[in-house]
Amino acid sequence: MEINILSWIIWIPLLGMAAIAFVPRGKTQLIKIITAVATGVQFLATLGLWSQFDLSNGGFQFMERATWIPSFNITYILGVDGLSLPMVVLTGLLFFLSTFVSWNINRAVKGYFSLFLLLNIGIMGVFLSLDFFLFYVFWEVMLLPMFFLIGMWGGPQREYAAIKFFLYTLVGSVLMLIAILGLYFTCGRTFDMLVLMEVAPTALNGVMWWGIDAIKVIWVLLFIGFAIKVPVFPFHTWLPLVHVEAPTAISVILAGILLKLGVYGMLRINYSMLPGAVWWFAGALAVLGLINVIWGAMCALAQKDLKKMVAYSSVNHMGYLLIGMSAVIAAGAANGNNVLAAQAGLGGAVFLMFNHGTISAMLFILVGVIYERAHHRNIDGFGGIAAQMPIYSGIMALAFFAGLGLPGFSGFISEAMCFIGAFPVFKAIVIASTLGILLNAAYFLRAYQRIFMGSLNEKYKDLPEINRMELFTVIPLAVITLFLGIYPKPFLDLISSTMNVIIDKVANIGSIAGVF
Repeated sequence: MEINILSWIIWIPLLGMAAIAFVPRGKTQLIKIITAVATGVQFLATLGLWSQFDLSNGGFQFMERATWIPSFNITYILGVDGLSLPMVVLTGLLFFLSTFVSWNINRAVKGYFSLFLLLNIGIMGVFLSLDFFLFYVFWEVMLLPMFFLIGMWGGPQREYAAIKFFLYTLVGSVLMLIAILGLYFTCGRTFDMLVLMEVAPTALNGVMWWGIDAIKVIWVLLFIGFAIKVPVFPFHTWLPLVHVEAPTAISVILAGILLKLGVYGMLRINYSMLPGAVWWFAGALAVLGLINVIWGAMCALAQKDLKKMVAYSSVNHMGYLLIGMSAVIAAGAANGNNVLAAQAGLGGAVFLMFNHGTISAMLFILVGVIYERAHHRNIDGFGGIAAQMPIYSGIMALAFFAGLGLPGFSGFISEAMCFIGAFPVFKAIVIASTLGILLNAAYFLRAYQRIFMGSLNEKYKDLPEINRMELFTVIPLAVITLFLGIYPKPFLDLISSTMNVIIDKVANIGSIAGVF
């Protein structure tokens, strides 16, 4: 009997939503338990998927296909490979942990957790969809719950933050839709991503729109749509405000998963469907990565609000990821066929997607812990907290060290791989971007010194220590960060075959067509 595990992973939260719909509003504890069960079962299913995954197969596995709207050749197609599986597992983990982070939500509990599960469905659907129309539907499904979760349960400026998030994301969605339609009508009227990956490079060859190569136009439209989600400079201005105003659990999901959707989209669609344009855009991608690294770090260094500092650190770290992605052209004949560099760069970028997800989630949870007690996040408003909360201070030190890329933590290895991969083709950019490492250390250590060291601020002499529920949410993330920092092989083995497939596509197209 066919299990259709990918469909179950996507739709298990829908069963949770259905169960919550029949629970009276006053039974808030039961609503939270149902959500925890739904996300817990989903997370276990993702682990089962990982355990059955064939590491030697760089293609899609556990495929599911069903006719949906045949008149427009729209199909329900699901599949998973080494690029999507790590993010599926991370999504399952973070939604499960974020359920407990949300345990203190006491207003409109039924609505909050229903939207929380709907957001889960949208994200899982994006990672597992292999039909472009289905991909776009799930992409848009994410927008609605995020808008209300921020706008109804956020901080004082929650409405403004929610509208800003909605408008930025909607602009990206419109550009993406134009690109999807362009691919659909140019490539045989199909939304099947597997078909588009095969035919798009040939079908778009020589096609001109407004005197410009259509492949370049589509690449840029898709890139901007995904870049807004990452976010890439100059599309990053929505992120700090949304993080500051969002509830802690939604900040965890936003930093841990939603930002990675943009990078995933670039690798799944831009790189896999339009590999020739990678050659044309790789230099610009590296430059944008450098800007993200320096600009994000300098903005983080200037912040007084701890949560805003962590938000800007995400902009900074996404820059390293973009630099790693640009290294894929090292595998081309014009660059000495340096396949190892391309593998290091692209593998480091995907590794950093996962690592930043765990590290940033841990940081935002810990920021939420201190905010619940002190009711503010002003870095200069604390002082000496380590004396009152030694366990919390120790875990925060671990999270800060992981965030600044200290050796022994997973972030260091992934960032180093991005640098190793990009150095053969973008030496000056890699050298300049190492300044970001110094700035990372500056803003993290500055914040730690002002919050935790020195004499205890008398206002916080009765501040309670981190509790068991909070420890339950951060300890798994800390363990993963340390484990992968010491022994990254299981993760790298998981992604290597799929990365080689993407690298081969880019290298082969570059060798045939030449560098743009």
